[in-house]
Formats: sequence, structure tokens, C-alpha cells
Amino acid sequence: MNIKEKKERALGVRLFLKAHRCNSPKCALARKPFAPGIFGKKRKRALSEMGTELREKQKVKFSYSLNEAQLKRIFTAALKSPEATNELMIQLLERRLDNVVFRLGFAESRASARQLVRHGHIIVNGHKVTAPAYMAEIGDVLTFRPESKTLQVFKNAEVSIEKAESLEWLTVNPKEMKGTVKTLPSGIEVPFNMSLLVEYYSK
Repeated sequence: MNIKEKKERALGVRLFLKAHRCNSPKCALARKPFAPGIFGKKRKRALSEMGTELREKQKVKFSYSLNEAQLKRIFTAALKSPEATNELMIQLLERRLDNVVFRLGFAESRASARQLVRHGHIIVNGHKVTAPAYMAEIGDVLTFRPESKTLQVFKNAEVSIEKAESLEWLTVNPKEMKGTVKTLPSGIEVPFNMSLLVEYYSK
């Protein structure tokens, strides 16, 4: 069992850090639905208000593979808008290029998707983009760099794209390995309470 699965067990929620494995009987949380360590099965004390908010922050950070500074920047950007901050934060998280690459099925996890982007395998609107934090816009077209199509990462993508969940805001052409941002993401189901995160950062 690796560190990603231990994080999910510690938080008690499936964050899909191991991608499609989380939907299978092999999921660590399904096999061992308790925290790791010798005291994992013992009943834990109820968390304080701050502890609950910190726990939700950890879920978001682990789920989207972000550090504290990156998550705080997203909160700050969402706070400037008249829209509901918690909903806009989810939208901004989903619009990150590494997440879009993951959602399209080009990679089996967000961590793998980030590597694809950083290594220059992803083309957006005909141009190579190596910034995982790039914010996808309506109409953006994502493809693999032609040179990458001979590499193992492309072969892996051909397999994972068949397992990807279909989302209303994205369209994907498996034959051409091309994805398009159709609309801004909305109604995204997430395994955490974003309102608690907003309360944490608002203090």
C-alpha cells in the first residue's frame, strides 16, 4: 500500500488518488475502512471546528495534488468574484489544465496528468502548454504533441481514456485523442465540503 492510499484511509474518504483503482474491490479504503497504523481501528474523538475545516482542506489538497500556496491562490481568486466562493473554487480547481487532462482520460490520475503537462506532452489550441495551473477556457482543444504519440505515455492514455467518466462540460474523441472544453464546469460532485474550506480561509 503506497502513501496515496494511506492518505485516503487517514481521511476516511475516496479521493481517487489512485484513479480507477478506487472504483474497484482493490481500493484500499474498501479493503481496510479504517485509518492506517496500530491505532487505526480505535474510535477517534470528535474533531473541533478548526480540526474539521483543516480535514476538509487536506482532502482538497490531496485530491487535486496542490500545495498550500496554490490552494490559497485559488481561494483569493474566487473571493474577488460576486459568485458563490465555494462553487467558484470548485470551478477553478476543475479548470486547471492538469485536472482537465485527467478528466478527459488522458491520464489515470491528476498526478500523472501534471507530469504529462510539465513534460510538454499536451497541446492546447495548437500550442504546447507546460503550466499545470493554466486555466482552461470554453473552446479550448487539447491533444497530444505529435512526437509523444510514439511514447508509452500515449499508449497509457489510449487505455485510460476508455475508463474515463463522461462529463457534460467536456467532449472527447478517443480515435483522435482530442478533447474539447464545451462549457465551464458546473454541478461537479466532490468528496469534500468546500464551504468549510471557505470558512477556514475567511478567518
